[in-house]
Amino acid sequence: MISPLAYVDSAAKIGKNVTIQPFAYIEGDVEIGDNCVIMSGARILNGTRMGKGNKVHHGAVLGSTPQDFHYSGEESQLIIGDNNAIHENVVVARATHKGDATRIGSDNYLMDGVHLCHDVQINNNCVLGIRSMVAGESIVDDCTILSSNVIVQQHCHIGSWVLIQSGCRIAKDVPPYVIMAGNPVQYHGINAVVLEHNQVANKITDRILRHIMNAYRLVYQGNFSLQDAVLKIEDQIPMSDEIHNIVNFIKNSKGIIR
Repeated sequence: MISPLAYVDSAAKIGKNVTIQPFAYIEGDVEIGDNCVIMSGARILNGTRMGKGNKVHHGAVLGSTPQDFHYSGEESQLIIGDNNAIHENVVVARATHKGDATRIGSDNYLMDGVHLCHDVQINNNCVLGIRSMVAGESIVDDCTILSSNVIVQQHCHIGSWVLIQSGCRIAKDVPPYVIMAGNPVQYHGINAVVLEHNQVANKITDRILRHIMNAYRLVYQGNFSLQDAVLKIEDQIPMSDEIHNIVNFIKNSKGIIR
């Protein structure tokens, strides 16, 4: 299932039932798991470790050299989980330093032209829209959607179950369960529709949704400092896993978008 017109280095580790189409290019320090599809024109470069069931579309480049002035040629890695769709012209860089890795989890959907810079971490079940860019050392938690042309600046942390609408520029952390929109970007409520309809979120009842909404009302609409808003959440909102997640995220953040 490997085309004779593809270049596959003899040192590359290729799993079972892998399809490699004509004119794909795979370097030697590469591992590709079972049942992956590497389409024509894709390039899988040194340091890439890929799990099972991934589909890499035409023109994607995985494991590219970090665009970081601190990079000095070290043998870093890109680690990819299982069942990801990586579409046309996606570029994902390796980490800057040896022993570190850029990481993509499992079941993610990366649309055309997405660019992930060095040391980025994308967790599981995320959607990254057309030509969205995530700068170095940023983190995107589970089940988050970046719509088209979203720019996430370096060192930002995007929480779980977030929706960031098209064209937003993110320069600070975004807490979980919210919608962000506009330029300058602003809070536009909680991501209730996705939370209600996703099977994983069945435990999130209407009551918990109201608690999440009330917590963010204190953060974004109350005339309090962020520290005071967190204290009021802990005092006034019944605790659940979701409220703990919000509180811990804010406490650990160096600054959220307000």
